[in-house]
Amino acid sequence: MAKIPHRLYLTEDQMPKQWYNLRADMKELPDPMLNPATLQPAKEEDLYPVFCKALAHQELDDKTRYVDIPDEVQEMYKVYRPSPLIRAYNLEKALGTPAKIYYKFEGNNTSGSHKLNSAIAQAYYAKEEGLTSLTTETGAGQWGTALAEACAYFHLPLTVYMVKVSYEQKPFRKAIIHTFGADVIPSPSNTTEAGRKILAADPNNSGSLGTAISEAVEKAVTTDGCRYVLGSVLNQVLLHQSIIGLESKIAMEMLDEYPDIVIGCAGGGSNLGGLIAPFMQDKLTGKADPRFIAVEPASCPSLTRGKYAYDFCDTGKITPMAKMYTLGCEFKPSPNHAGGLRYHGMSPILSKLYHDGCMETVAVEQTKVFEAATMFAKIETILPAPESAHAIRVAVDEALKCKETGEAKTILFGLTGTGYFDMTAYTAYNEGKMTDYIPTDADLQVGFDKLPKLPGIQE
Repeated sequence: MAKIPHRLYLTEDQMPKQWYNLRADMKELPDPMLNPATLQPAKEEDLYPVFCKALAHQELDDKTRYVDIPDEVQEMYKVYRPSPLIRAYNLEKALGTPAKIYYKFEGNNTSGSHKLNSAIAQAYYAKEEGLTSLTTETGAGQWGTALAEACAYFHLPLTVYMVKVSYEQKPFRKAIIHTFGADVIPSPSNTTEAGRKILAADPNNSGSLGTAISEAVEKAVTTDGCRYVLGSVLNQVLLHQSIIGLESKIAMEMLDEYPDIVIGCAGGGSNLGGLIAPFMQDKLTGKADPRFIAVEPASCPSLTRGKYAYDFCDTGKITPMAKMYTLGCEFKPSPNHAGGLRYHGMSPILSKLYHDGCMETVAVEQTKVFEAATMFAKIETILPAPESAHAIRVAVDEALKCKETGEAKTILFGLTGTGYFDMTAYTAYNEGKMTDYIPTDADLQVGFDKLPKLPGIQE
């Protein structure tokens, strides 16, 4: 049998022409999003003030299994897709493992991450509807960069609210966002009521994704012709990101391979949800039974230590409420948190799958994450994004377990992007200045105590 190539690229003709909607095959759907004014399940029209109409429809569509990818989106995808499936031969050799390790690399674009897959789609639908501007939030900066690139392509003005601590730690992310013509504002800011309220209570607030979402949503609903777009968590985003898993599955079938374990980093859930989608379909329909492992930071442990409850998606409590694993919408990661994945909650789809026992989860400390990242860079020659390095950490751990047992399992993980804009964090690790922070139960209880009290729904 011929040796499997290091890198496998599909042709443009092999690239999926449809996204896959995982909800269509879930035996039990996630609980519905709630309108905070009525506490009733949100209707499509309830979302129109925030999202463009096509995306509002995708958000609530639980039945359409496959959604056509618009031609204009496909054309921009072809600039950087299909992305490669890579066999980590050097890593396997260094670990001395019988496991076969593959990774899907999503860093082959200017934004440097998988985020562009949804950014292009969301900008396209906004342009098609005739909207004149967009707003969003960004944590580590990957989403803001990707959306700025997509909005430049479709000639849409964009305002990005960037978590203040990341804004200060990652100046080159700001530079790229500005290069694509978007505005970027450190959050919390004095440009919105939500931001001013938070700063009044805590002038030194370092920010959170929940706060940045509040500011972006407020900007959208108070600006004519403007809508808000989100880079993770939402159903529509996981739909767009399914192209990652669909391409992965096609490539593995070409190699006569199938993963025993699928591993992805988990912040809000976009990369993980996209990667596992077609393989989870096989599990839900009884065709196969792979393991799925969500890897999150120990300093922001929504799945491993959060509550499965209805919560607001933003700190300002102006968005609809979603049933998800959450640390509370007012949770703010420690300022020493350098590895991304900073959101207080987890995708409702992934939360439901985890709650129903379809998926495992692991929380890892950031020094161990960066240990894996630097090892991977030396061995595989790609400097990984800190977010991706969470998946690398657990892929290495699983491969070492195979070394102990002698099992030749096939491992697939998502390499969501590159870490070239994260050198402040890498420098802190290399100089021995990086520290770990794990919130105490008392720390987390503060957020849990502020979860919405919903009579008859959630006490």
